[in-house]
Amino acid sequence: MKEEREYTISIFTENVTGLMARIVAIFTRRHINIESLTTSRSSIPDIHRFTIVINVSEERVRKLVAQIDKQVDVMKAFYYDNSEIVTQEIALYKVPSIAFSESKEIENLIQKHFAKVLTIEPEFTVIEKTGTAAETEALLDEIRNKIGIYEFVRSGRVAIVKPMEQLNQYLKNLNNKFKIEH
Repeated sequence: MKEEREYTISIFTENVTGLMARIVAIFTRRHINIESLTTSRSSIPDIHRFTIVINVSEERVRKLVAQIDKQVDVMKAFYYDNSEIVTQEIALYKVPSIAFSESKEIENLIQKHFAKVLTIEPEFTVIEKTGTAAETEALLDEIRNKIGIYEFVRSGRVAIVKPMEQLNQYLKNLNNKFKIEH
């Protein structure tokens, strides 16, 4: 078996109902687990971007991206290893508000992890942390072990590509094409 690594796939699409189901079905048919999936609009009006994280061999990700590229409504798909991208996630932690009045421990954790308080309610406080999955997980572990947690949620990965020329040129051409057609 070939060595598996983490890859981030960026897929540029039109915003079409049902496209996400078709894309996810490609992963399902190939028995590839999606570690993270986010969608958002891109820098080009009316073009959306899927960011998907998977762990597979390079051969499998190459074949997967080629199959995604063939989908109607998909403009282009790219894949990157972690050295080619800058990534972040956002995490929210709901903790007991009483933890703030009992000691300085929660305040110290917030400062240590460069997090911030979003809201304080009588029963709970919501903390926000932006960072890598490892960073948000580290804060979760400390909160869980030291003060307890009511709820935790983390977004999927958002990623910006480091190699500029390939993607920028493709997006420029895509933008020009899209303007001509509309």
